[in-house]
Amino acid sequence: MAQTLQLVGFDKVDLADAFFDSLKKQYSEFPQWFAKKSAAKEPVYVIEKAKSGGLRGFIYLKVETGPLDDVQPPRPAARRLKVGTLKIDAHGTKLGERVIKKIFDHAVSEAVEEIYVTVFDTHAKLIALFKRYGFAEQAAKKTPNGTEIVLVREMSAATGDAVADYPFVHTAERKFWLLAIYPEYHSNLFPDSILNTESPDILQDVSHTNTIHKVYVGGVPLTRMKRGDVVIPYRTTDIPGRARYRSVATSICVVEEVQSRKQLGNAEALVAFAEEHSVFDEKELRDLFGAGKPLYAVKMTYNLALPKRPNREALLEDVGVSEQPRWQLRELTLGQFERIIELGEVDEGLIVD
Repeated sequence: MAQTLQLVGFDKVDLADAFFDSLKKQYSEFPQWFAKKSAAKEPVYVIEKAKSGGLRGFIYLKVETGPLDDVQPPRPAARRLKVGTLKIDAHGTKLGERVIKKIFDHAVSEAVEEIYVTVFDTHAKLIALFKRYGFAEQAAKKTPNGTEIVLVREMSAATGDAVADYPFVHTAERKFWLLAIYPEYHSNLFPDSILNTESPDILQDVSHTNTIHKVYVGGVPLTRMKRGDVVIPYRTTDIPGRARYRSVATSICVVEEVQSRKQLGNAEALVAFAEEHSVFDEKELRDLFGAGKPLYAVKMTYNLALPKRPNREALLEDVGVSEQPRWQLRELTLGQFERIIELGEVDEGLIVD
């Protein structure tokens, strides 16, 4: 479980780990701060190295309610999520993406108005990662260690961009789609949407599982989808003949990009597009392309799991989705989407008109 963010007490973390050397060097007060948190046994997320032991990630999150008066310009009182300390040793973007997802998961569950993090301008890659997901430089913070940039993501702001506005879902001038996915692929692609009837053991600790971005690859024509469209993954039944009760709508995603076999051109392009965020490994993707059959891929943001999962019967009888044509990729009306949102008991604050 080396890539998993584990919630542990500060007192269970070894400050002598070489991982913390850079934090001690950059923040002179870090050991004293750490000791205080450890004594209080406060919770923190850590990511362990795969084989050698030690850490490769450390994320401390804290909810605040007062004003931010130690930054310039000051910010008024609000319910905020502070990314108090964050360090990740990541060679690519996937680990950082998983950390960002965890931050947003907390922000949504805590119903905060904004998220903020302070960072020195020397951390260019980290700043770029936050800015990709809608964080903006809003203030500066002077400390004995130097001046930090204050990056803020307002949880009410909306740019209209699928990535910068994550996890919010826009409905104006969008199309809505129900996308069928076989159960053997569904839960590893959308782990937050695992069914109560499924064992958690089916989830593999691989890079695509707990990420914001997902790539679905299949033979169903997807070129009707456009960037910004809303997709509801539909997990098909795992027991033949029981679809009416065991096939369920599970999640909400937003389209980033669609590619066809023709647009991709070769297997290398498919691997580059899909491997990091697909359930298929490189060999499987190459085999899929080499088979010569119709092939389409869509990259999406995985915005939320439905708290309740409307089954096929509810989609037929209550939502009004017709039996035919077959539910491989079905376009939904805005009204049908809104009814699924109601049945799924989705936080309405995440849906933006």
